[in-house]
Amino acid sequence: MVQLSYERYCTEIVAQTDLLRASVGGADPAAPVPTCPGWNLGQLLRHLGGAHRWAAEVVRARGTGPVPDDLVNDVPERADEDPGELDAYLAEGAGRLAGALRAAGPAARVWTPVPGKSEASPLFWARRMTHETAVHRADATWAAGGEFTVAEDVAVDALDEWMEFGTLPEVFEAAPGLRQLLGDGRRLHFRATDTAVEADAQWLAGLSGEHLVWSRGRGPAATVVRGPLTGLLLTVYGRGRHGSGRGVEVGGDTELFTAWQAGTGFWLHE
Repeated sequence: MVQLSYERYCTEIVAQTDLLRASVGGADPAAPVPTCPGWNLGQLLRHLGGAHRWAAEVVRARGTGPVPDDLVNDVPERADEDPGELDAYLAEGAGRLAGALRAAGPAARVWTPVPGKSEASPLFWARRMTHETAVHRADATWAAGGEFTVAEDVAVDALDEWMEFGTLPEVFEAAPGLRQLLGDGRRLHFRATDTAVEADAQWLAGLSGEHLVWSRGRGPAATVVRGPLTGLLLTVYGRGRHGSGRGVEVGGDTELFTAWQAGTGFWLHE
């Protein structure tokens, strides 16, 4: 279920990056990032700018196989990082990615790292990088001492993305421990408490069958996760103990939520 248009994703990548740049203006690049243990702010910003460049190259080259991702994962700590240089690096990377996506269009075919979907539309990269940027904007905003907010439709779509990837059969087979979570009556209900009914901001994650499934809506569940939409998003994406992630309640089988969140997030870390 893709809610946002291809062009909207292209626009959001730049818009989310601009918001991030504004949120860290004047911040010390050496400041630690609580939600990314072991990284400082400069490393986080280099990681995100590198991710934009990596995705842009995949799309630009119409890659059919993996592209080296050193810019994404090899981000050593730098002494005396220049904030102005970091700002320019972020702006240039986001613009490059948006430009590559628009030049390719959604009908092209490119490589993706998703198991079972090695070739897909650049829509994958447009959507993934929108939410990568938004969540890392939260990380950077908190590191700089600010408060994070995000548009409702972006947050809902990011939660849809997590549910979709977390239930891919290939992820289910590869993720450690997911199969052990299956069992009768094992279902999680996620509900945003601050959205209009029309937003349909409720999700059911089912573990009662032979594999994981998800749907929008409500129903009986062993675990109920409820709270403001932004907090719900950040909790699912592993940021629940920080900033806007506070205020989310996990009721019922809390251990099931912890195990589900770790297992279904396997795709994000591979």
